[in-house]
Amino acid sequence: MPIAAARVYSEGHRLRHLRLHEVEDRPVQPHQFAWIGMVNATPEELAILQARFNLHPLAIEDALCDHPLPKVSAYGDQIFVVCRTARLENEEIIYGETCAFLCKNHIITLRRGSDRSHTEVRRHLESSPAMLEHGIAYVLYSILDFIVDGYQPIVDEIEEEVLAIERRALDAFLSREDVTHLFNLRQTLMRFRRMLGPMEEVCARLEHMHLPFMDPGVRPYFRDVGDHLRRVSSAIEGLRDVLSSVFEVSNLFEQQRQNDVSRRLTAGAAILAVPTMVAGIYGMNFEFMPELTWKYGYFLVVGVIISVCVGLFLAFRRAKWL
Repeated sequence: MPIAAARVYSEGHRLRHLRLHEVEDRPVQPHQFAWIGMVNATPEELAILQARFNLHPLAIEDALCDHPLPKVSAYGDQIFVVCRTARLENEEIIYGETCAFLCKNHIITLRRGSDRSHTEVRRHLESSPAMLEHGIAYVLYSILDFIVDGYQPIVDEIEEEVLAIERRALDAFLSREDVTHLFNLRQTLMRFRRMLGPMEEVCARLEHMHLPFMDPGVRPYFRDVGDHLRRVSSAIEGLRDVLSSVFEVSNLFEQQRQNDVSRRLTAGAAILAVPTMVAGIYGMNFEFMPELTWKYGYFLVVGVIISVCVGLFLAFRRAKWL
């Protein structure tokens, strides 16, 4: 059984390890509680936990889902909580799941698809007996807080990337790869934001739950986690606005560049129209054309063409078309 840790606590202090594979192991006393942490548990291993701790079958069914939505469900005197973990890998957010069963004096956490172990959380709690004395409710809060704290670095890293692209958009035209990358980032943030909504609902419901093992003194801590989630959501909305502005600035610059090209082409066509028109007239090969007998007709026509072209060129330069 892939058990990360299974320990029994009393009055904020660790007493002993819980040996789940030994049937004769001492049961957890009413004034104690046990925290069992598992990683990538299989259906067979969950069945063993269900039989030993009388876990609700619907909670087991939810725990076996590949990608459960964040939720909190109450089954009599039991609570089942599902949270989504997230990490940034190669500019893509990889999601995992952490499920928690809370019943009387036991909390069972199941971690799947997450590289961040709960060892740091357990070590911090064991060094703070006054906090750990609040029981399994405070353990649940610590896990939620640990998961939510992992969201902010993701937003910060994406923000740095977005700002770098924004600076490039002001200095030069965005390439097709940059535009595609911005679009992918926007889609990533939208999916992340959709996941945060149910997480906020989980914290709000836990704050108002009334069960014997839910210490009333812990409820404000769940509100604090909800506040962290709202700050992350606000940061994501700000990033989405920045991405939209980058798209708009890029489009404006592209339109300006196209207008500049169009003006240059128009000015060039207008300048070339003069010699084209004159050459076209003299290229019609009429037999009776008065200018053909002029001694200086060629030089006069060429001079007129050059004068008109230079005049048009200077006019377009003053108009900043060239």
